[in-house]
Amino acid sequence: MKTFSATIAILLASAAVTVGSQAGDAAKGLSGPYLGQTPPGMTPEVFAPGIISTPGWEYGVVFSPSMKELYWVREVNADTEPEQQFVVYEQKADKWHERVIGDRTGTATLSRDGQTMFFGRSYKERTADGWSDFKRLGPAFEDIRIMRVTESAAGTIFFDEAIENSTLRYSRLVNGEREDPKPLPKEINTGKFNAHPFIAPDESYIIWDGQRNSDVRNADLFISFKNADGSWSEAIKFDDRINTPKADFAAHVTPDGKYLFFNRSIDPDNTDTYWVDAKIIEEMRPRQ
Repeated sequence: MKTFSATIAILLASAAVTVGSQAGDAAKGLSGPYLGQTPPGMTPEVFAPGIISTPGWEYGVVFSPSMKELYWVREVNADTEPEQQFVVYEQKADKWHERVIGDRTGTATLSRDGQTMFFGRSYKERTADGWSDFKRLGPAFEDIRIMRVTESAAGTIFFDEAIENSTLRYSRLVNGEREDPKPLPKEINTGKFNAHPFIAPDESYIIWDGQRNSDVRNADLFISFKNADGSWSEAIKFDDRINTPKADFAAHVTPDGKYLFFNRSIDPDNTDTYWVDAKIIEEMRPRQ
């Protein structure tokens, strides 16, 4: 029995090494847009299998406005000493190069000009040498457990909070100063676990995930469009191309406007990144 157990342990260890080696090999020599991946159509596909999307946990893929940087968080050493790494792929002379920035300190998103990196209530500013030390959004934000910030072209930020009865809020930039946060209306703040907003650059729509009309803890993706009078439309749930019996969450559109990215929890230990043609958003827009 001991010999059999030892053999199984060796096989499992070898498999883990093989998976890691395959992921490393797949990441070598990447070139072209989107890590050289073939773009999807109107049906979501796994993004960068074996490179970004692996049998383990990863989250929060976000491109810089230049489309030459890709940031995300991944878990490593899941079976021994789990830790979450903050990682970047950088495109130089058409080739993509991976670099581990350090331990995870939050979920990063980027401002529209790529000069600010948000981490919840904190942020960093791009410098000639990389990124500045952490700074804070201000006293009005300190009591809100912000997970994700998204910014419009006008500099307005939209954000969530890490509680069950969460409220999505926004804060405009007025004369260079952030105004106190205000809640979005009931069309958006209904149900539970509203989180991970993405605001369109022109603020014409907002996407987020939450739980509505269900007792099962399972995130679905919703969208609301801004009406001509500035009000928000009733929330529209994405169809079953996006929402599945799994948790589908943390969506955003790439800075070039071409693709919708989101996460899907395949099982408790595996979250993958999916992408789909952003035209799917226009299919959701109510007809006038």
